[in-house]
Amino acid sequence: MSTKVQKAANIVLFSNIFLFILKAIIGILSNSIAIISEALNSLTDIIASIAITVGVKVSYQKADQDHQFGHSAAQPIAAFIVAVFTIVVGLEIFKESVYRIISPEEIEIGIFVYIVLAISILVKLFLNKYLTKLDKQFNSTALRASATDSLNDVLASSIALIGVICVSLGYSYVDGIAGLVVAVFILKAGWDIGKENIDFLMGRSADNHLVFDISKAALNVDDVLGLNDLRSHYVGDKFHIEIHVEVDKNMSTKQSHDIGKDVQRAIESLGEVQKVFVHIDPV
Repeated sequence: MSTKVQKAANIVLFSNIFLFILKAIIGILSNSIAIISEALNSLTDIIASIAITVGVKVSYQKADQDHQFGHSAAQPIAAFIVAVFTIVVGLEIFKESVYRIISPEEIEIGIFVYIVLAISILVKLFLNKYLTKLDKQFNSTALRASATDSLNDVLASSIALIGVICVSLGYSYVDGIAGLVVAVFILKAGWDIGKENIDFLMGRSADNHLVFDISKAALNVDDVLGLNDLRSHYVGDKFHIEIHVEVDKNMSTKQSHDIGKDVQRAIESLGEVQKVFVHIDPV
């Protein structure tokens, strides 16, 4: 599993480096804020990809004495770094785009501008589909953040493409508007990624749907009479669960212990759960 996720992170990194070089060259030559915005967006993607690559690698390291429940928090931390860089760049692009709307500058639109934006759209579409498929398979928060970012990049590049088409038709002020819209997409992406991963880092509890699945898994275990005091919180991108299980008070210690282990295994089989702590209540 870790090898596939690591491979995906590397593909994202090298794709973003490739797109940044193309966009930076064409952005400088054309002097289009829409293209320059796209280049800066790709630069943040590179920084984010490095953070995600490191985060994925660390998250799959085995538990050690200092991190006895593993390193799964590395992925939400990496994704949150993505959000911070994304928001910072989005604000800078927003500011420059407003300036370009007020004072439009001369722009050189050539065939390579269209080619670069078309390549960007196709590459990001591929990355979105690829990462979404892997996320469904491995439930990786870092890959989910990259998939979301790739989809937003498709929309941003499409807006930039519309902008340069309008500029080529003589509407130079549209370049600034396109840059502004790209900035909004970037800011929204940063906000969405940050909001999701703050929940992971702050240890948010499970939603009602997962609580229902946990309760159902526990109650399906033979000789479980009832449940009480179910608590949950994120550790990294997986849940730790504390649950009190009611059993017949006349059972032996070994019988009740075995029931507790069965409950633990049943709940830990759920993909979103990492660790379960079972307390036996004799009734």
